[in-house]
Amino acid sequence: MEKIISWRRDFHKYPETGFLEMRTASIVASYLDELGFDLKMGSEVMAKEYCMGKPDDGETEAHYKWALENGANKEFISYFSEGYTGIVATMETGKEGPTIAYRFDMDALDIHEEESSSHVPQREGFRSKLSNKMHACGHDAHTSIGLGLATVISENKDKLTGTIKLIFQPAEEGTRGARSMVEAKAVDEVDYFIAIHIGTGVPHGNFVAANNGFLATSKVDITFKGRASHAGGNPEEGRNALLAAASASLNIHAISNHSGGATRINVGEFHAGSGRNIIPDRAHLKVETRGENTSINEYLEEQLKSIIAGSAQMYRVDYEIETVGKGINCHCSKELASILHETAEQSPFIKESINESNVPAGSEDATYFMERVKQRGGLATYCIFGTDLAAGHHNEAFDINEETLPAAVEVLFQTVQKLVNK
Repeated sequence: MEKIISWRRDFHKYPETGFLEMRTASIVASYLDELGFDLKMGSEVMAKEYCMGKPDDGETEAHYKWALENGANKEFISYFSEGYTGIVATMETGKEGPTIAYRFDMDALDIHEEESSSHVPQREGFRSKLSNKMHACGHDAHTSIGLGLATVISENKDKLTGTIKLIFQPAEEGTRGARSMVEAKAVDEVDYFIAIHIGTGVPHGNFVAANNGFLATSKVDITFKGRASHAGGNPEEGRNALLAAASASLNIHAISNHSGGATRINVGEFHAGSGRNIIPDRAHLKVETRGENTSINEYLEEQLKSIIAGSAQMYRVDYEIETVGKGINCHCSKELASILHETAEQSPFIKESINESNVPAGSEDATYFMERVKQRGGLATYCIFGTDLAAGHHNEAFDINEETLPAAVEVLFQTVQKLVNK
């Protein structure tokens, strides 16, 4: 327990956002290598053309230098220097059996962490060392659970059969990283796939074996390009990108709901203009859509694109649309969920296990892994380990009950044992 907590606190102090998890990935890789896992890393396990919303070369290079100065493992960091920070660690037992894969995400968020003395990470000395960056969703815990599971698997290799894969994924936030690993065939030979999360409103000591509530989603960046001119001297020569973006924003929020299921749409950011007496020639929107299934989300996307085009035409400006993240919906395999449910019910760490939840939630790109495994005849599920939260996910005061970490490792390892024997 002490080791898992120390990993979690270290990762919490040094949060890294999507495709920049170089320090984290290098440390993870070094531990996995010591434990005897076969490693594939970086661009070997990520299809570059599917890395959505990846930082530019300048930001990537600057972060590489930061990681080197802040404790990255120098033997392994070169594999991740270009921002392809995924890892697939494989343990071959040498005995016939199924292939089981577990996914753990590693990235943090662009949030400034709470600084008050009542905040446990501040009081205990593991608050984020970076301004406007923090682990506010629990991915530091997920990574540590993955390393804990790797340790127990390595210690018990002789008692296991088949193949176990541990997938450490970058850029889950914004649903950007999973698809690139799927397209690189990371799970094409997997029989059982399990993704995990802690918290999400599930009480401490409780477990959900199948979380089906994830919505399909698209993350879209929109740029309107007009023409600047003096607002007092010759306003007729200008083409107002701000007004095009404002019209689009209002109409995006007026898109009709869909009779087929839940919908969500949000204009989260709006940036425009350069001075009070200048007709704005640039405007930028950051928008997301969500639908209860992929078809509904595609309906929202088409409506969104139509509104953008119409607003641009109305104000005689050009526009660009870039998809910087995407997730699909996927339902868990009931047979696999039942195995996890039975395992959790037998665990001394779990007070109550729930077989299935269908409450609409946020979005998750682990669904790409799940869908690929199911398409190829395997089983997949997404499970939740409940924990006490100091504040909600994506909040500056977010923190967890660290007793959840060894409980998760124990349940996941017991699941390994059941699946290899099955």
